[in-house]
Amino acid sequence: MDAVREQLGAALFERVAGPDGPDRRTRIHETAGPRWFDEDRPIRTVHGDASMFVGGLRALLLQSLHPLAMAAVAAHSGYRGDPWGRLQRTSAFLAATTYGPDEIAQRAVDTVRRVHAHVQGTAADGRRYEASDPHLLRWVHVAEADSFLRAHQVYGARALTPDECDGYVEDMARIATALGAEDAPRSRAELDEQLAAYRPELRGTREAREAARFMLVQPPLPLLARGPYAVLGATAVSLLPRWARWPLRLPYLPVSEATAVRASGQLLVGGIRWAMTAPSTEPH
Repeated sequence: MDAVREQLGAALFERVAGPDGPDRRTRIHETAGPRWFDEDRPIRTVHGDASMFVGGLRALLLQSLHPLAMAAVAAHSGYRGDPWGRLQRTSAFLAATTYGPDEIAQRAVDTVRRVHAHVQGTAADGRRYEASDPHLLRWVHVAEADSFLRAHQVYGARALTPDECDGYVEDMARIATALGAEDAPRSRAELDEQLAAYRPELRGTREAREAARFMLVQPPLPLLARGPYAVLGATAVSLLPRWARWPLRLPYLPVSEATAVRASGQLLVGGIRWAMTAPSTEPH
């Protein structure tokens, strides 16, 4: 079983982190120096847990509901042509800012800001967008923080206490501010308030529904991986608020989600956690 565990963990790590993952992990974790976040900070607990697989997919679905954010993704991210590359870049950014020394964390932020400076255009409704827009950056941040935290509270190895939840949101605010977001939430209550405040701006565009279909129904996966991924997709959808479902044409099945989906999600996330904590593939 140890060999199976190690092989599965290595395959998952390579898919998420890419071929340069092991070298990057060594640099991040073994380079000496002060970090943005101490070892006991909640952000390290959340971002090091397998529940991030669920939270990450939920975040992408939720983020797509902002027409300007979705227009930028559709036109500039290349998520259809290189979805795994996009996942690996996001994974590298989260690892660098969460666990890396100050210099590596700041370099990751600077790289993203340089990319954002060139991402601009016009949405289908005629409005201009810029990825460096502080208001748009805050939306992306709010959707991520809410998704990562909610997924952890349901599927994490240990749910955070209320104080730790506030601490996680405060930790995430440091990254958001470094990226250029304004007035990032610093507590769970502020996160809920800001998420609600964005609702009048959200709607399901054609691009958003196509992205949801691609992520949930048409992912570029081998046949053997499609079953587990379907469970991951159902688990992520089950954590979306009810108001976010219909704009993306996603079902709301409360009984099934509270029973079969929850149980399947726990089994899947537990299996990922078991594989990813093998000695040679520890995420930290």
